[in-house]
Amino acid sequence: MNESTLIANYLAKLVKNNPSALKLNDDVFFDKKNKNVISVDTYVEKIHFPNFKHPDLLIKRIIRSSISDLVCKGVKPKFYFISASGNKKSFSNKNLRKIINSLKSEQKIFSIKLSGGDTVFSKINSFTIVSLGFSDKIVKRNNAKINDDIYITGELGDSYLGLKYLQEKNLNKNANKKYFINKFYLPKINLKFSKYLIKLANTSIDISDGLLIDLNKMINKQKLSSEIYYDKIPISSKLKIFLRKNSLKKNKFIFNGDDYQILFTSSKFNRDKIDKISKKTKTKISRIGKILSKKKFKFRLLNGDKVLKLPKTPGYQHLFS
Repeated sequence: MNESTLIANYLAKLVKNNPSALKLNDDVFFDKKNKNVISVDTYVEKIHFPNFKHPDLLIKRIIRSSISDLVCKGVKPKFYFISASGNKKSFSNKNLRKIINSLKSEQKIFSIKLSGGDTVFSKINSFTIVSLGFSDKIVKRNNAKINDDIYITGELGDSYLGLKYLQEKNLNKNANKKYFINKFYLPKINLKFSKYLIKLANTSIDISDGLLIDLNKMINKQKLSSEIYYDKIPISSKLKIFLRKNSLKKNKFIFNGDDYQILFTSSKFNRDKIDKISKKTKTKISRIGKILSKKKFKFRLLNGDKVLKLPKTPGYQHLFS
């Protein structure tokens, strides 16, 4: 049983009289009347991050990936709450000073304010973040339209390669190891572009678990299918160099998540607007696919006219049984 099944079969029964919960099928709680938009995320060592060697960088990743849930809905985060579990080693004076300095930096960058939380002694290091913003509109999941274009911001794959280095995998021939590790710890959050999503996007999600898994989540309640153009999925110049030197293909890296880029759909009539906003906000935005009416496939991967095999593991899933 994966996370989606657990929510649908058990937890969703508890929110039938709570429309703001969005049937637990979105990234956020949305109370339109009071303009409250809230997200909750938990990060556990060895599940969401490999170790606690770089607490200053780790806390930045946790904050950024948490506020990403609001940003991909077109909402500016304002406040955050943090609960943490740890021990004498992880919460040493030295580490706590690093964490506090990083939080100060992130608060300045994203104009967010710490507003509460909790601390617990535990052998396991973990963090739970509640992010809060205010809006009377959000870009919801499951609102794609037939013939919508599919877009992503930024580039995919760098963060996953950074994670492999942190896990001390044997990856040779790369002078850009530090670059990829930083991409894991410091995902780019597209705040400047986010404010335009309400006017442009029909549906949206952030890419946390993987492009294909999150695409499926974004339209999973709709009787629609989609196609993705493999050659249009953007990767960085540094990842291209790494792949060439190691004789690897990009499909080993682009579907694994941890990118925290915005995945969204929009009408083809918005193409010129999106190009202009991309330039205005200096945000890389790539059109990588199309929404189709329901067919024999849920989604397919194309390289020109050739239909490619879907990856055996299309992203990360929490499995409970």
